[in-house]
Amino acid sequence: MQAIINPSYFNGNLKAPASKSYSQRAFAAALLHVGKTEILNAGSSNDEIAALNIIINLGATILYNNNNNNKILIESLGVLPISDSFNCAESGLCSRLFTPIAAISNQLISINAEGSLLKRKMVGFDSVFKQLEIEIKDFNGYLPLQINGPLIAKNISVDAQNGSQFLSGLLFALSNVALEPINIFVKELKSKPYIDLTLEVLEKIGILITHDNYKKFYINPLNFKKPEDPVKLNVEGDWSSAAYMLVAAALTGRATIENLNLNSVQADKAILNILKDCGALIKVEKESITVSKAPLRNFTFDATDCPDLFPVLSILAAGISGMSSINGLHRLLDKESNRIISICAMLNSFDVPFLLKDDTLQITGGGIIKNCAIDTFNDHRITMAASIGAIMANGKVIINNIESVKKSYTGFFTDLIASNIKCEIV
Repeated sequence: MQAIINPSYFNGNLKAPASKSYSQRAFAAALLHVGKTEILNAGSSNDEIAALNIIINLGATILYNNNNNNKILIESLGVLPISDSFNCAESGLCSRLFTPIAAISNQLISINAEGSLLKRKMVGFDSVFKQLEIEIKDFNGYLPLQINGPLIAKNISVDAQNGSQFLSGLLFALSNVALEPINIFVKELKSKPYIDLTLEVLEKIGILITHDNYKKFYINPLNFKKPEDPVKLNVEGDWSSAAYMLVAAALTGRATIENLNLNSVQADKAILNILKDCGALIKVEKESITVSKAPLRNFTFDATDCPDLFPVLSILAAGISGMSSINGLHRLLDKESNRIISICAMLNSFDVPFLLKDDTLQITGGGIIKNCAIDTFNDHRITMAASIGAIMANGKVIINNIESVKKSYTGFFTDLIASNIKCEIV
């Protein structure tokens, strides 16, 4: 499918979709919590559906799932697989979060994947599972693989320079089986806010984990508390998805977005401060955030801890006069596409000047954004970023392979059209 987008002025009143990162962690917590868990406002993106199917395969029972009132009731006795395999679809978080959790069982389990995830390296699996004496079979660095527990809690060392997802999985799994205090020693952790999100969700099920400046994590069962049953988890709105609409508003119009938690630990909440620093007009109310167009200043930002913002920040930079710099290119290599390549291809198609310098993307914006056809590399974040760029172009822009948005933001194009954007889906 394609989206054909013509120059438009954004004018939207929207509700941010559920944070898939929060939903997936909530599903993991529901599996590990012995008892019932009520999850409110979970989303229905492909990644969230994959996570829900995984916990069913690992032993959770869905007692109630009603999309109309956004409530899911889950019951679990812990990790007791009813199947010898599960499929992560294209969710990198599912693969790294649920593989350590699956290892709690003493059953041989196959972990499968689809599409781009089959080409994304599972860094750290070999070294960490060896420390935990977990058998890993048919593993060449990529999915699919087989894993055989049971996982035994002990002190381990983890190299987290490639991201935080695997560490999140280890925190969920090890805290579930620890009978005495253990330490996890962590080297060069990236994306610290995502670990904050993991710790926040774990605390909801009574598991309190502390850390020493993210370099050593302390898991002490004596600090755990039995939560009330059922546990209630309310999934936050997604700052990552909202970022596209907020940037569109700052560049071309206005947007009011509801369902965003200003106290969230989500990494992509950084978009709000970036827009403030650029000079966008921002009004924060109790239940909504409004961003309006204003003369914007170029910016410098380090996206190392929030690499998912990189595509939309490149579009923000393209719309602002002068040179803006975004640091953290090394975090873009292992995504749904190689985002260094796909972002640069998008900017080339729009005829926006840029320069790669060391670990930084320098973009000279403020010129004409050219009408063109965009190859999205079947990457949801490139699809959404390119769509925001298209509304500033000097003519019709064709966005290819738009089905990719179902991975994270199923209603993206519906929300664009509802926001006065001239968009035709063919």
